[in-house]
Amino acid sequence: MATIFTRIVNGEIPCHKLIEDDRYFAFLDLRPINPGHTLVIPKKEIDYFFDLDGAAIGGIMIFSKKVAEALKKAVPCKKVGVMIAGLEVPHAHIHLIPIIESVHDLAFAKAKSAAQEDLTLMAKKIRGYL
Repeated sequence: MATIFTRIVNGEIPCHKLIEDDRYFAFLDLRPINPGHTLVIPKKEIDYFFDLDGAAIGGIMIFSKKVAEALKKAVPCKKVGVMIAGLEVPHAHIHLIPIIESVHDLAFAKAKSAAQEDLTLMAKKIRGYL
C-alpha cells in the first residue's frame, strides 16, 4: 500500500506544495516545529533514507538546498536546520526547519498543527523565492 507521501505526490491527498521536479517533491509539514517547516521527499517510495542510491542522495540534497535558500528568505531565521529521522512515515524524507533561536528549535515535541490559512500563506511566500 502506498505511503501517505506517495499519495500526496500522486495528488490523492492535498498538500501545500512548494516545488517539484521529476524526482523530488517539497511541501509544508502540517504539524510544523516552526513556521515554514518543510518536508522534501523522493518521488520514488523508499522507506529508509540511506537505502537511496548515491545519486539520489546527492540529488535530494541539491534539491533541498534550493528549497532551504527560499525558506531562509521567506522566514526570518538564523539558519535552516536539516533533520533526517525517518520514523514517522515509511518513506525517505528530509525535514527543513527554520531555526529561530537555537538548536532547541529542532525538537519534534514543539510541533503543533497549523491552520490551513497560515500554511497557504506560508507556501505562497516561500514559492515566491523559488
